[in-house]
Amino acid sequence: MLGYLGKWLSLASLAGLLAGAGSSALLLALDWATATRVAHPALLWLLPVAGLAVGLLYRHFGQSVEGGNNLLIDEIHDPRRVVPRRMAPLILLGTVITHLFGGSAGREGTAVQMGGSFADYLTRWFRLSHDDRRILLMGGISAGFASVFGTPLAGAVFGLEVLAIGRLRYDAILPCFVAAVVGDLVPPLMGVHHTHYAIAAVPPVAPAALGAVVVAGVVFGLAGMAFAGLTHSLSRRLNQAIAYAPLRPFLGGCVVVAAAMLLPDSGKYLGLGIPTIVDAFHQPLPAYDFAGKAAFTIVTLASGFKGGEVTPLFYIGATLGNALACLLPLPFPLLAGLGFVAVFAGAANTPIASTIMAMELFGPEVGTFAGIACVVSYLFSGHSGIYRAQRVAHAKRAPVTAERHDA
Repeated sequence: MLGYLGKWLSLASLAGLLAGAGSSALLLALDWATATRVAHPALLWLLPVAGLAVGLLYRHFGQSVEGGNNLLIDEIHDPRRVVPRRMAPLILLGTVITHLFGGSAGREGTAVQMGGSFADYLTRWFRLSHDDRRILLMGGISAGFASVFGTPLAGAVFGLEVLAIGRLRYDAILPCFVAAVVGDLVPPLMGVHHTHYAIAAVPPVAPAALGAVVVAGVVFGLAGMAFAGLTHSLSRRLNQAIAYAPLRPFLGGCVVVAAAMLLPDSGKYLGLGIPTIVDAFHQPLPAYDFAGKAAFTIVTLASGFKGGEVTPLFYIGATLGNALACLLPLPFPLLAGLGFVAVFAGAANTPIASTIMAMELFGPEVGTFAGIACVVSYLFSGHSGIYRAQRVAHAKRAPVTAERHDA
């Protein structure tokens, strides 16, 4: 066990350092891209051209890594080939371009792909076996998630939970935790600071409050399922209708620009949308904000722009929770926080990681409410999700069968 401990402390720490450095570069680049776009709103008009550029970049240099997160998950399930070295620089460049010109996307997908890609560098350097490679890839995923959001425990569990619905891979528990913790230590050393979210007061756990959380969890789960389903459906239709791949993000960019010009106050639906997420914890927002962000993000990602789904899911969940406060007897900051994690839990099928994330971001006192909201959301989101390579190890519930009663 001492040899095992030493081996994985070393390998996972290296994977965490690389993933943390990659996430730091990503976050600094996105800060620059967002500030530049806000200072120069006319850049939005170039979004279709940016989409065409991203499409051409991946058509000529990135077809082998087009699968993104799904490629990493597939490689963990069935190792076939080493993740190409070009995955990390291509996804970083594609994501920065998307945000610079106003596409609505996230950052988790980029951080996870970079973390997995860097981890696979180590498998080549150290000539690791297939089993060790699987474990180190999981560690890279954990480190990427942890370092981009500042949630080491949630990141560690995410790498164990995301591969298959209903199953955790405990053989990778040490590398995932070590990589996530080390990865999370790197961004602050490079001057990167994560956004702070706060729930002012959490009410006591009581039957009425728990009942309201269950109702909210159902809504959050349906929202996560709708987001994943609509994104996959639109992507499939665009692939069928437009054979030349670079034209898809060009068309998607045109749609986003047209919608941004026609809809009032649509600027808050572009980019990451962090200011609106923060506002959801401090003041009532328009009830339609979650739908606006969902529509802009679905078009952006389904058409082929690069980024991630998780930060937009945080936005959708926080604003949806904020809107539910007029219907449920809970404070809107609490509902915003529950929506923040529970819509993600349903869309990604990761209720445990999402519950832990709530406690890391908002404090341990929210844990009971967050756990109920995330589990109910997970149950009501179906067996699909934002990661198409995710497998179903165990159904979310046993099939309903009729009982036979003898007379």
